[in-house]
Amino acid sequence: MPDAPPPTGGPLPESKIEDLAVDGEALGRSRGGLTSKIHLAVDRRGLPMSVLLTPGQAGDNPQLLPLLDEISVRRDAPGGPRKRPDRVVADKAYSHPSIRAAMRRRGIAFTSPERDDQIARRHAKGSRGGRPPAFDPVVYAGRNVLERCFNRLEQFRDLATRYAKRAAYFRAEITIAATILWLRQDLQDTP
Repeated sequence: MPDAPPPTGGPLPESKIEDLAVDGEALGRSRGGLTSKIHLAVDRRGLPMSVLLTPGQAGDNPQLLPLLDEISVRRDAPGGPRKRPDRVVADKAYSHPSIRAAMRRRGIAFTSPERDDQIARRHAKGSRGGRPPAFDPVVYAGRNVLERCFNRLEQFRDLATRYAKRAAYFRAEITIAATILWLRQDLQDTP
């Protein structure tokens, strides 16, 4: 006999909630239930350049390179679009030796504070631990444009609460909100 439906107004059983986390819908178990994560790359003015959606439990570090691969800026001069930023400023979640190596291979300046566990591991190795990666606190202070961009996006109620059930619809809402932010931008502020 199939499972009886839950009483009206009652909570869903845990197994039914897990069934809602469908692959490809950017829903995943995290603190507070089923959630999604928005990974965002912005320019110096705090305007969105690329967006990725992942389940809530997904780590930030593996998403940085795919996020950067989505950036494409048209050039005024002849040639293909620009795909490589001059600098990436990221928080501690992206401070991993593999990311730092990937940024060096791509020729991108990278500013991110070193995590405490990485500092401890380097100190434990002694002189074999190498020197700490370069970190410029003045450049890192400019990372606030990303936080301000998230604050502006969260003014769109659908994005703040994820009313959209499908990942494609949610991504479309983010794209529309990002387009509105770009259209609101005063062109006199362009560097």
